[in-house]
Amino acid sequence: MTEAAIVGWAHTNFGKLDDPDAESLIARVAGEAIAHAGIAPADIGAIFVGHFNNGFQKQDFPSSLVFNSVPGLRFTPSTRYENACASGSAAVHGARDWIAAGRGRFALVLGVEKMTATPGPQIGDILLNASYRREEGDIPAGFAGVFGRIAESYFQRYGDQSDALAAIAAKNHRNGCDNPYAQMRKDLGFAFCRAESDKNPFVAPPLKRTDCSPVSDGAAALVLADHDTARTMPNAVNLRAAVQINDFLPLSRRDSTALEGAALAWRRALEHAGIALSDLSFVETHDCFTIAELIEYEAMGLVPPGQGARAMLEGWTEKDGKLPVNRSGGLKAKGHPIGATGVSMHVIAAMQLTGHAGAMQLPRADRGGVFNMGGAGVANYVSILEPLRP
Repeated sequence: MTEAAIVGWAHTNFGKLDDPDAESLIARVAGEAIAHAGIAPADIGAIFVGHFNNGFQKQDFPSSLVFNSVPGLRFTPSTRYENACASGSAAVHGARDWIAAGRGRFALVLGVEKMTATPGPQIGDILLNASYRREEGDIPAGFAGVFGRIAESYFQRYGDQSDALAAIAAKNHRNGCDNPYAQMRKDLGFAFCRAESDKNPFVAPPLKRTDCSPVSDGAAALVLADHDTARTMPNAVNLRAAVQINDFLPLSRRDSTALEGAALAWRRALEHAGIALSDLSFVETHDCFTIAELIEYEAMGLVPPGQGARAMLEGWTEKDGKLPVNRSGGLKAKGHPIGATGVSMHVIAAMQLTGHAGAMQLPRADRGGVFNMGGAGVANYVSILEPLRP
């Protein structure tokens, strides 16, 4: 069991925001998370910043930007963590390791991205940096094209899954209506998500616009503490297990219809936690594209390979199903500001586990899982969270 717990958090809304840059987004969450934990900036012993490869803005080197808005953090060690779309979880796990090593009592984790100020074609090219450019750099439609190819391969092996993908999109949009931070708070319905139309065209066949997470701005932050300290605090959520697995970068070196690294991360995390998947109340998973969520059902062990559609079409992953998945709306509706995503997932899980999720709150939320993925199944992070008992 890891010796760290989440004790405070903050979250901006996600979407096309007026904030001019990542620095202003960091300023919106850093002080708020520290205040939510009920501590002072001087109590923070280290800072961990999740941020993508910085192609979205000219200001690189973001680790010390937080000092401008919270001067009390000056001279605190601060490090930027980057692992593609899993940069936020990389920062969370880095802070957890720092706490577990006994290096300090409190750590601040920040996840941030400002994407929407960048022209669309440039965004697509920047995101392709999370793929193996030597072989995948010319795939049409950018990273959507990468997952479009994964979907094509999956369909060829297991049959057309368009109904299941549309059902995943519709589920996550329904859930997003209850999330005050979500970029897209509209119930689009299954029929709209299933049909190709002028408003829902193919982006990278068989993936349509409703199969793809949107371009987003946003930030999230959390404070971690050691267990002895956390037990005295009102909102303590234990990181019961935290596992990272990395796989080959080229898709050509892997079976693209199976997220093998994700499956191994899930197995190890559940083993480290000493529980089964059925012991989880909910999962927040990385649905950058609906085909990703479908295959992730299989990777987490909810269904055997090739049967991901069953979990969705039989309602298992709905908010009232046996394992609710992406009650927040997921990346699909909540949005996907790259560096903020993993931190956001941990914040949402902590809110559920402490009964502070508002309209998103599940009636049973005593243990949750988070899966955050960098690239197409390359950097795989699984966290198991539960309330820390006094």
